[in-house]
Amino acid sequence: METTKYQDIYSYITSQEASYKLPIQLPGNWSWSMRNHIETSYAYKNSQLTRGKTDFTPVKNITRPILNLQHRVEDIEVKDVQIYVNDPSRYYLSFLVKKYHDDVFVVENDIDTFFDELNVQRIDYGAGLSKKLNKPRPEVVDLHSIVFCDQTDILSGPIGIKHFYSPDQLLEMAQYGWGNRESGATATLEETIELSREEKKEDQNDTLNSTPGRYIEVYEVHGNFPVRFLDETDTSGAYSSQLHIVCFYEKPQGKRGNITLYRAEEKESPFKLVKRDPVYGRALGFGGAEELFESQVWVNYDMIRMQDMLDAASKTIFLTNDPAVAQKNNLRDLENNSVLEEMQGGNTRQLDTFPRNLAIFEKSVSQWEVHAQQMGAANDSIMGESPSSGTPFKLQELVTRESHGLHEYRRGQYAKHLEEIYRDWIIPHIQQQIVNGAQFLSELSIEEMQYIADSLVQNAVARENNERVLNGEMPMTEEEKKLMEDKVREDFKKKGSKHFIEILKGEFKKTPLAVKVNIAGKSKNLSSMVDKTVNIFRFMFSNPQGFAQVMQIPGMAKSFNQILEFSGLSPVDFSGISKLAEQQPQQPQQQTPALPAEQPLNA
Repeated sequence: METTKYQDIYSYITSQEASYKLPIQLPGNWSWSMRNHIETSYAYKNSQLTRGKTDFTPVKNITRPILNLQHRVEDIEVKDVQIYVNDPSRYYLSFLVKKYHDDVFVVENDIDTFFDELNVQRIDYGAGLSKKLNKPRPEVVDLHSIVFCDQTDILSGPIGIKHFYSPDQLLEMAQYGWGNRESGATATLEETIELSREEKKEDQNDTLNSTPGRYIEVYEVHGNFPVRFLDETDTSGAYSSQLHIVCFYEKPQGKRGNITLYRAEEKESPFKLVKRDPVYGRALGFGGAEELFESQVWVNYDMIRMQDMLDAASKTIFLTNDPAVAQKNNLRDLENNSVLEEMQGGNTRQLDTFPRNLAIFEKSVSQWEVHAQQMGAANDSIMGESPSSGTPFKLQELVTRESHGLHEYRRGQYAKHLEEIYRDWIIPHIQQQIVNGAQFLSELSIEEMQYIADSLVQNAVARENNERVLNGEMPMTEEEKKLMEDKVREDFKKKGSKHFIEILKGEFKKTPLAVKVNIAGKSKNLSSMVDKTVNIFRFMFSNPQGFAQVMQIPGMAKSFNQILEFSGLSPVDFSGISKLAEQQPQQPQQQTPALPAEQPLNA
């Protein structure tokens, strides 16, 4: 976007807002408008028509159920985010920062909502735009609020976002320097609010301007502009990355006035963009609603034609050659027990209005619904529909699992984007907060409890041995160590799974943090894993005397815990099962009798 021809930021905004409404040309004689794309996706998702809808216009929404499905199966939760210290020798710090992230940070900053909002934008419109703020949680930019950008690549040019603030909301922005003369403001926030009260827009051509109440329209513009946009006296012709917060208002003479609430240079772009199925030459990817446009259009067409047929079929019309009947406009006007004169050869009969073509349109609707499910990778099994009679269970299970393939691929792309957001925006905030120390209540998993118990045992044994050596005594024997280990583990277990965790001040100073978004757990076929693992343990339970020995193997003990977790049970409740197995009486092994020696045939 060329900016040298514009006198100031105000004329630039006015021009680009008008240009944004025009489409661009894509390869293959394809005319595309980002604004129309967003509005159409929004309309179809919410059971509306692009040309308007009345109460008597039938709309069968086949778009929203498929979008809802994609929201669910492509979702990433905060528990899938693994923050760790990038140092293998300091695992305990990884444990501390993970618990702080899961139990404190994500709750205080509502990170899960950020994940959901960004995922919905990415799926519905083909891209999700997030913005860095002066707080840990980034903001999801609603694509409807964009009033101009480069329609070929959002991040390659200036971006204009329109906000609607109430007076109270606008006054809260003073904490960011808005309305401050030192920040380049040409009016205070109070003066801006007063001007908005004197003005009442009546523009009915733009629904965005026809907002209820006394909202103040504020333009937030990011981009690379001439330095004279910041300093009117500059004649160098240089450019810089800038942020402008601007308002417009109508003067009494009908002229347009403008206000700058804030302007400054930006060191880096505050935006990150994630696309869903990128399309060459345009700013947004192929969205979930867009892939259903064709199906939704023709389903709407068929539904309207079917409604016309039903309206016609609902009418009762008579044909007659009897003048006495024909004189009546409606048979309902006849009084009870009325007598009509029958003409010689007269005939009165009801007109057949049965909609014989209705089945054709019903079949068309069904075909377009199937086409929509194919486009959205949402077949009957993944949508929760019952399979047809006679379908083998294992086949249905396989089809359902394979139906997740495309969605898992897209989840992987989304996960990489979240890793980037964490690495660049969120981890620095976590680092700042935990370096000052923190104390919080956390619920530990069975593996975490095992790790802490092992650490407590090692410390207790080492401390006791140190005291004995310093006192001139002999170190602990193996039997004494075993007794102490059992006591420490038992005391720790009695405290339950909830414990207070404390991060010491300065403990994470200059400690490198890394992040990984793990989606492998959700792509596992959990039911199949449970079946296979249960078969193993069914064989093991057939020999209870050997179960205690098997449970001493770390891999088998972990597998047993996984069975319980996949089944929705708590491994803590079954932590004593190995002791029960040890108490089983030992069965003496039966000796196989020796075979008698073979005798010679001639003995």
